[in-house]
Amino acid sequence: MPNANEDSPRALSQVQQLAVSELLRVSPVADDLARRFQEAGFSLALVGGSVRDALLGRLGNDLDFTTDARPEDVLKIVRPWADSVWEVGIAFGTVGCQKVGYQIEVTTYRSEAYDRTSRKPEVSYGDSIEEDLVRRDFTVNALAVALPGKKFIDPHGGLDDLAARLLRTPGTPEESFSDDPLRMLRAARFAAQLDFEVAPEVIAAMTSMAERIDIVSAERVREEFNKLVLSANPRKGLRLLVDTGLAERVLPELPALRLESDEHHRHKDVYEHSLTVLEQAIDLEEDGPDLVLRLAALLHDIGKPRTRRFEKDGGVSFHHHEVVGAKMTKKRMTELKYSNDLVRDVSTLVELHLRFHGYGTGEWTDSAVRRYVRDAGPLLGRLHKLTRSDCTTRNKRKASALSRAYDGLEDRIAQLQEQEELDSIRPDLDGNQIMEVLGIGPGPEIGKAYKVLLELRLENGPMEREAAIAALKEWWATQS
Repeated sequence: MPNANEDSPRALSQVQQLAVSELLRVSPVADDLARRFQEAGFSLALVGGSVRDALLGRLGNDLDFTTDARPEDVLKIVRPWADSVWEVGIAFGTVGCQKVGYQIEVTTYRSEAYDRTSRKPEVSYGDSIEEDLVRRDFTVNALAVALPGKKFIDPHGGLDDLAARLLRTPGTPEESFSDDPLRMLRAARFAAQLDFEVAPEVIAAMTSMAERIDIVSAERVREEFNKLVLSANPRKGLRLLVDTGLAERVLPELPALRLESDEHHRHKDVYEHSLTVLEQAIDLEEDGPDLVLRLAALLHDIGKPRTRRFEKDGGVSFHHHEVVGAKMTKKRMTELKYSNDLVRDVSTLVELHLRFHGYGTGEWTDSAVRRYVRDAGPLLGRLHKLTRSDCTTRNKRKASALSRAYDGLEDRIAQLQEQEELDSIRPDLDGNQIMEVLGIGPGPEIGKAYKVLLELRLENGPMEREAAIAALKEWWATQS
């Protein structure tokens, strides 16, 4: 099995290879660790994504190594050396540790295969790095640099594929995806993350084996999907999931957005619209990738297929699709084992994404603005971004009018926030004051009174204490 080097006509340039060597040379951590393995009689190599990312000029502080040492031997070597050690992956042959800011994983040579009915991989250890590399997902991840000598190991042409920005599997894609079906989602993720093309035979296998993804746990599917959505170019990966039928298995609401239309019932392509909204939301991010915003942008219209109606005048309506979509979002995200907080935030944004369109020509009352802020709560900033992203019209005049209207709404919110502290809207009397005014103790009546005062606060803005007390007594009289 040949090693790629500068004499290979199709290998990456010598400059790039030297760049990797330089990265390793200036990283005393890698060489120091390698020497310790060598002294213990074992081999160590930087492997997989770490080598790939180094060649792409994007190597960070996460380093992956592979070794012929068994996990118990790895622990003996790293425990006296590392700043901290964890064993959460040891059942799969992986020992994790941290050293001077580097997050390191050392994995014993291994091979994994799924039983046809199992959700968990069976792990067996190998004896050679070549045996380890052949079980990797893609050739660009089946690269290694043996340490401390810095010798490239590339038995499957990964360097050539890296240069061509192509995703292939070391063996046949059918064998690879049968071993671990999650690799089909990884293909879409790497296409989006690295802007690589996927080899035709890999796409064919993904299409024919899509149902194989059903044996993978929801948690693993969710984590891979998150990485895709948080990538630089999620549209590319999402398209691949839809085109191969994988989306039908893991997020069927997405391909369902491809609604049919004819010359009598023309309307926006909801699928393409949703992908565009996602991209426009990404453009508005300020502090790095935002999973809540991106999921809300992707899913904001998933209620449309269920609410579509063809009107007598030839138009198409989707009444209350935001409410239906919020329920669908909650159901799908719960099935994918997202946290309760994430499910709540994304479904809330989906439900609120149309609220602004009731603003019309800027005729909302102050009370309507207060309710908008109250209902959005801590999601208000994201709701601003989602609402602006939801404008994909090619009509420049219409787009400009929508933008101006939302500018106006944001200005009014800012003014009211300055005047009334909208971020912490509360009744003008608290629970203790309500009990004191009414002369009663704790009970359900206090909650009812609190809600009445909150509605008055939303409707009228801040009230003087005496006015609030008078309003409370007036309501209480009707209750008595």
